Order: sequence, then C-alpha cells, then structure tokens
Amino acid sequence: MSTNRESTAVAPPIRGLTRRQRIAVVRDYGVVIAFLGLFATLSIASGVFMSKANLTNLAFQAAPIGIMAIGGTLVFIAGGFDLSVGAVSAFAGIIAAKAFIGTGLGLGLALTLGALTGLGFGIGNGLLVTVGRVNAFIATLATAIIIRGVAIAITGGFLVSVPDERFTILGLGVTGGINHPIFVWLGFALLCGFLLSRTTFGRYVYAVGGNPEAARLSGVRLGLIRAATFALSGLSGGIAGVILASEVQTAQADANPGIEFDAITAIVLGGTSILGGEGAVWRSVLGAFFLQMIGNGFNLLNVQVVYQQVFKGVILATAVALDAWGRQTRE
Repeated sequence: MSTNRESTAVAPPIRGLTRRQRIAVVRDYGVVIAFLGLFATLSIASGVFMSKANLTNLAFQAAPIGIMAIGGTLVFIAGGFDLSVGAVSAFAGIIAAKAFIGTGLGLGLALTLGALTGLGFGIGNGLLVTVGRVNAFIATLATAIIIRGVAIAITGGFLVSVPDERFTILGLGVTGGINHPIFVWLGFALLCGFLLSRTTFGRYVYAVGGNPEAARLSGVRLGLIRAATFALSGLSGGIAGVILASEVQTAQADANPGIEFDAITAIVLGGTSILGGEGAVWRSVLGAFFLQMIGNGFNLLNVQVVYQQVFKGVILATAVALDAWGRQTRE
C-alpha cells in the first residue's frame, strides 16, 4: 500500500486537467509560485531586499517559526492539531534560563534540558490524545493553558534574566556569516524531512492521516504514530523556545504570544492539509520563509502593520479553501 504522498517529482502539467484538478495542483505547489512571485516583486520594489544582510536576517527571523512549523507538519499529516507549542516554547526558555543560572549545568546541557522539556510536553500531548482519546484541538488548547499557568507559578510572573553573555551563543551567535538559529532550522528540517520521506515511520504518518482505518487494518499502530508526531512537535517548540530565550537573554511565562498561529499559518501556506494525509516538510519551510517575507517586504515598503495582518489572513483563508476544493478531486 503506497501512502507517502510527499511529492518529490516535478508538478504535473496543468493542461489536460479538470478545473478541480488544477486547484489541487495549485494547492500542492502554490507556495512555490507565490514565493517566487513575492520574491521577484520585492526584489524589484526595494533595492534593499536582495542584500545579503536582509536575506540572512529574513532566515534568522523565520527560524523559530519555521522549526515549529516542521514539527507541526508531522502532526497535521497524521491528522492531528497542536496549539500548545507557543506555551511550550515559553516554558522551555524558562527551564533553560533557570538551569543555566541556578544549577551547575553548563550552557549546552541547560539549553538541551530546555529543548527536552518540550519533548516531554509533546509526549504528554500524544498520550492525552491517543490514550485519553481527547480531541487534539481541545487537548492541546488545555495543555497550553496549563503550561502557561505552571510557568507563572515557577517564575512568580517575573522575568528570568540571564546576565551571562554566553547564554546568547545559540540565539545570536554567527558562524561563517550565518546565524546559529538558521543552522538549527536547517538541521531539524533535514532530519524531519528524512523521517517523513525516507522511512517506514514517515509512510505510516501519511497512512494514519490519509486513511486511518486502512492503516489500522494493515497493522499500523495508530496511537503510537500519532503520539510520536506530537512528541516531535513538542520538541520543535522546545528548540524554538530556547533559541528565542537565548536571543533576548530573558525568559517569561507569557513569552512568544501567538507564535503557534504563525507556525500553523506557515504549515497551511505550505500546502499541508488540515485534514491529514497531505503535506511536506520542504513546503512548510517555504511557507515559514514566505510568511516572514511578507512582513519584511511590507516594512521595507512602509506598509502599515494592519494591512500586513489583513494580507496574511486573506492568504491563509485562500490556502484553506484550496485545500478543501483540492480534496474534492480525490473523493
């Protein structure tokens, strides 16, 4: 049974396809077309946009959201939903900061502990959804509230400041002219892309999201696969959280508000279906970069922030509509 729907081939030709099939093609490859179109437009409209400094800054700013989007992509493909990564990122930053300034742990271990805290929350989400049989939307919304509450209890509602400049090495460090978060984003994308497209686990993720009953009858352990995707999503939130805390040398319970919605937007813009069974890591990476490019380009062109939000909302609604229409061609 072939279940891996991550396309590695060139998009099929548009001619000869029905209108709905063309919609499906646009849904699958629209992020590439939109990315290239916006990139060309901004390159022409602003001389600053194509500079190395600006493009590097674009990737740097997009990295935390991009990392979360990669983890969320696996959850979406498996038919799930994760609203907790924003809260997880804030908590991970707090753990990393407190571990570094309040214990004998070195910087590497403190940052690793923060990231692994996200993995632990992801496993908890997976168990709540699979063993507890709680709807993924409600389960992760509830855990997000709980995590924020525990974070407030731990910090007392105050900032956790890290005076040691070494703490910024992950978030602000540069090697070969490239910011360290970009390397982390690239590494995580390659890892998850490999898992999704080149392993049995990846085929099972597509099968579970595309046709869970057929996957179950084929011997796939639905609960285990879904729980694993939540674990990876939690890990992505933890990694993003320690990066963001490292950038500003502080952590707090209400840090990174709404970042989970930016990650979800990047995922949907990349053509990953909100109903499961469809998607690709590379497209989510493009989606995150495209989302950041919108804000960057509008700032360069001095467009008011309110119009940026309107534009993002319109393209998100369009992407969801294309997903719904595109699925009709497969029914």
